[in-house]
Amino acid sequence: MKQRLLIIFAVLIYNSVSAEDGYRLWLRYNTIDNPSLLQQYRQQITSINCQADEAKLLAAKQELQTGLSGLLGKKVPVQTAVINGTVLLGLPAHSPVIRKLVGDTALARLGDEGFIIHTVKYEGKNVTLITANKEAGILYGAFHFLRLLQTQQSIQQLSITSVPKIKLRLLNHWDNLNRTVERGYAGCSIWDWQRLPGYIDQRYIDYARANASIGINGAVLTNVNANAILLTEEWLQKVAALANVFRPYHIKVYLTARFSAPVEIGKLKTADPLNEEVRKWWKDKTDEIYKYIPDFGGFLVKANSEGQPGPQNYNRTHADGANMLADAMAPHDGIVMWRAFVYSSETPEDRFKQAYNDFKPLDGQFRKNVLVQVKNGPIDFQPREPFHPLFGAMPQTPLMMEYQLTQEYLGFATHLVYLAPLFKEVLDADTHAKNNSTVAQIVDGATDGHTLSGMAGVSNIGSDINWTGHPFGQANWYTLGRLAWDNTLTSAQIVSEWLRQTFTNKQAFVDTVQQLMLASREIQVNYMTPLGLHHIMGYGHHYGPAPWYNKAPRADWNPVYFHKADSIGIGFDRTARGSNALAQYQPAVRQQFENLATCPEAFLLWFHHVPWDYKMHSGKTLWETLCDKYYSGVDSVRWMQRSWDGMKNYIDAGRFNEVKQLLAIQEQEAVWWRNACLLYFQTFSNKPIPAKYEQPDHTLAYYEGLEFPYAPH
Repeated sequence: MKQRLLIIFAVLIYNSVSAEDGYRLWLRYNTIDNPSLLQQYRQQITSINCQADEAKLLAAKQELQTGLSGLLGKKVPVQTAVINGTVLLGLPAHSPVIRKLVGDTALARLGDEGFIIHTVKYEGKNVTLITANKEAGILYGAFHFLRLLQTQQSIQQLSITSVPKIKLRLLNHWDNLNRTVERGYAGCSIWDWQRLPGYIDQRYIDYARANASIGINGAVLTNVNANAILLTEEWLQKVAALANVFRPYHIKVYLTARFSAPVEIGKLKTADPLNEEVRKWWKDKTDEIYKYIPDFGGFLVKANSEGQPGPQNYNRTHADGANMLADAMAPHDGIVMWRAFVYSSETPEDRFKQAYNDFKPLDGQFRKNVLVQVKNGPIDFQPREPFHPLFGAMPQTPLMMEYQLTQEYLGFATHLVYLAPLFKEVLDADTHAKNNSTVAQIVDGATDGHTLSGMAGVSNIGSDINWTGHPFGQANWYTLGRLAWDNTLTSAQIVSEWLRQTFTNKQAFVDTVQQLMLASREIQVNYMTPLGLHHIMGYGHHYGPAPWYNKAPRADWNPVYFHKADSIGIGFDRTARGSNALAQYQPAVRQQFENLATCPEAFLLWFHHVPWDYKMHSGKTLWETLCDKYYSGVDSVRWMQRSWDGMKNYIDAGRFNEVKQLLAIQEQEAVWWRNACLLYFQTFSNKPIPAKYEQPDHTLAYYEGLEFPYAPH
C-alpha cells in the first residue's frame, strides 16, 4: 500500500512538473531530449564570452545563459577566457580580432540589425562567433542561435548571415485604456495602466523577450480608435515606463494619435492641419513625448474612417494631415504611419475602391518619414481577399503592410487557423506594376527603392495565461515576426520551427501537425466563405454566419451588400459591368480576374455575379461546387480532430486536451456556418443540397433567430 502511494505521489509530482500552460511560448528551453545530440551540443558549447560593456549586451548575454543552460541541462558559465566551445559575443568595435575574423565587407552588408553567426578559430580554439554592427543585431543573433538548438540543427560548421528585409516590424495593439481590447479574444489588455508606472509586471519583460526573439522591433500600444488622454503628461509617464522595459530588447514604443487632440486636450478651437496654432501644438506635444521617451518611434493614425476625426473634416487631404505630424516628428527621427483603411461616411460606392480613390492621387505628396499603412486586402481582413490594389499603385510612397493576427473574421480564439498561407498568398502575388513587383517586393522597398519599410500585425495577445487564447494562435504572432524579418521563408519552414520550439521535435508529431496547420486556413475558407464569398458574418460582433443580415445603418455593413444573392446567381460584380473596381489593378491582373474563364475560382465571387447553373472547371455547377466546398470544410475539420487525437502521447496532457476541446467547438461552428449559409443561399438557388451529404438538422429560421448579445466585439 505504501509503495502504491509513493508511485502515485511520484506520478503527481512528475505531471505537475511536466504540465505546460503555454506561457513560455516558443522560448521553453527544455533540456534537449535527444541524448546523442545533447552530448554533441555540450561538447560544442562550454561557455559564453561577452566582449563588450556588459550593460549594452546584457539582454543577449542573459538570454543565452538562460537558454543554453536550460537546453543543455547544465549551467553554461559566462567567463572572460576563450576555450574550446566558447560562444563569443561581441561587436567589431569592441574587438579588433572579431573585425578581422569577419571582415569589413561582410559587416557592411549587415546594417544596424543584421547579424553573423560563424564557427571560427579564435586563438586556436573552436568558437561560435555571434557578431553584428550594433547591439540589436547581437540580440537577434543570440536568439537565432538558440533557435538552432531548440530545433535540433547542426551547429558544427555555422556560416550564417541574416539581415531583416523590412525596417519596421510591429505589433499593433487595439488595446483601450480601460484594458478592454477591440477584437480581442484572449482576455484583457496586458497593459495594466492603473498600476503603471510604479508596477512593472514580469509579463512586460517576457513580452519584450518573445518579440525580440522573432525580430519584432516596435509596439503600438493603443487602439487605432484613439483616446487623446494618452498624450497627457500623466499617461506619457506610464508609456515611458513600458519603453524602459522594452529598450534593452530594442523595441520602440509607438502611440496612436487622435487627430482631434488639439481640441480635446489642447483647448484649441480647431484641429485643421494647416492652422499654425495646431501645427505648433503638435510640435510642442511631440517634443514633450521625446523628453519622456527619447527613442519614441512615432504615431499610427486612423483618420476619417468609421467616425474617427481627420483632416477631411477641414477639407484637407490625408497628405496634409500626415505631413503635419511628420514635420513635428522629423527633428526626432520619428515616423508617421497613416492608415489607408478609409471609407466614406456617406452612402458609399463599392468599399473595395475607396482607399485607392483617396490615396492614389496623393502619391508623392507625403513627407519622407511617412508610411501609408495598407491592409492586405481591400475590404477588411477576410478569410481570403485579393491583394489590395494600392500595392503597386503608389511607387513614390512607402506602403506598410497591415495584417490581422487576432482572428476577428476567422473564428476568434476558438478556431485553429494558421495564417502564414494567407500572409504568403498576398506577399507572393504579382502586382504587375513593373519588374520585380510582387507585393513582398513593394512592401520591403525592393521595387521602388524606398529605405523606409514596414509590416504590422494587429495583435492577438491578451491576459490569458497562454497569451493568445488558442494555443495555436501563438503561431500567428510568431509568423508575423519571422515573415517581417524574411519574407522569403515558406509557411512550412515557419510552422516547423514553431512546432519544434513550442511542443516537441518528435518527427511524427511535427509531420502530422504541420500538415494539419498548413491545411487549416483553406479548410476554414471552405466552411466559411468559399469561392470568393466575403463579409457574411454576424453584425457588430462578427461571430458566426449571418448572410441574411440587412439592417445595419449603412449599406456596406450588411452581408447582403457583399454577396448579392438573387434568383439568378451570387457574387459581387466588380468588372466594368458592375462597380469596375478591377480597373484599379494593373492590366494583366485585371484581365485575369475580369474573365470568368481565367478568374481563379478562389476569387470568383469577389469579382463576378455568377449564375447558379454556371459550369465550373470541374464540370459541376456553381451551386454544386458551393455545396461541395462547405461540406469539404466540415469534413476537413473532422480530419483535423482525428489527426490531433493521434498526438496524445507526444505532448503534455494540458495543451493536448485544451486543443482537443477547441477543435470540438470548431467542428460545431463549422457545421453551423455550413448549414446556415447553404440554407439561406438555397432560398435563391431553389436547388437541393445533394442527397449524398448529411442534411442540416435545423431550419433556416432557427439559424436566423440566434442572437449573441455578449459575444466579444
